[in-house]
Amino acid sequence: MASLLERPLRAVILAAAESPAVQRAVNRYGMQLGARRFVAGETDDEFLAVARALNARGFAVACGILGEGVRDGAEALVAADRYCALLRTFADQGIDANVAFKLTHVGLDIDPELAFRNASRIARVARECGNTMRLDMEQSRYVDATLAIYRRLRAEFDNVGFVLQSYLLRSLDDLRSTLDLEPNLRIVKGAYLEPPSIAFAQKSDVDANYVRLVETALAHSGYTAIATHDPAIVAHVERLVVEGHLPRRGRFEFQLLYGISPQLAQTLVERGYRVRLAVPFGDYWFPYLMRRLAERPANLAFFLRGAFSKR
Repeated sequence: MASLLERPLRAVILAAAESPAVQRAVNRYGMQLGARRFVAGETDDEFLAVARALNARGFAVACGILGEGVRDGAEALVAADRYCALLRTFADQGIDANVAFKLTHVGLDIDPELAFRNASRIARVARECGNTMRLDMEQSRYVDATLAIYRRLRAEFDNVGFVLQSYLLRSLDDLRSTLDLEPNLRIVKGAYLEPPSIAFAQKSDVDANYVRLVETALAHSGYTAIATHDPAIVAHVERLVVEGHLPRRGRFEFQLLYGISPQLAQTLVERGYRVRLAVPFGDYWFPYLMRRLAERPANLAFFLRGAFSKR
């Protein structure tokens, strides 16, 4: 998925994410060193302030409370409660934001039925608020369970979506299997290390598969969130819009990660596209930060500049 130089670096960063010593150091100093570029903060109020500011600049927001791998049922219920409360806050305060969450945050590792019940509750509140929710995709071992829960939710709710990762070999087949549901789909490249038996190893192959996913999704009914910071892919999508006579709003949107490629995001807004920024927050921000640093050396360079400039 990365160049010969980047892939080992990515592996080192992701391995460091498992180190308690690294986590303690980053948790202590990370926000001051530059983590706030990628994370809105740790509290609901900090997130809401960022969401309002982004709305004022023309951006929609995807809210993500950082957390995954929950092993306690009560903790999973609390996470679902927080998402429901935020959805009600968005409606009450007129904030243009929806929610996206990992099923392991609401109980998938404990019991798939618990995760389904919690996700159903969030979907119901979202519908009551005239809003949408999306199931984030995690490591490959969770793909089948996530898609199964999505299909069960889709039988009752039309305001739910899911994510496909273009670095997985299976993703195009997964998309084709859901086209009859007119899916609300977010397409990403993928942020986890997976073996070459199930994932593309070369960036060019990941990019090509990403384009295939976008072209397939836009050629069918549904709504597509095109999550990319790649100018070449953005340009390709813009050509598809012109050639397919697609409206710039209503059929798809661009999504970018908060703090990454801000100039590209602003340019797309100015061109009249709907642009949603994925804005994470919460106490459990360390693994998210490490994945962002692993994805692009430029992110790591930014963080290290912040670390040394603070000395």
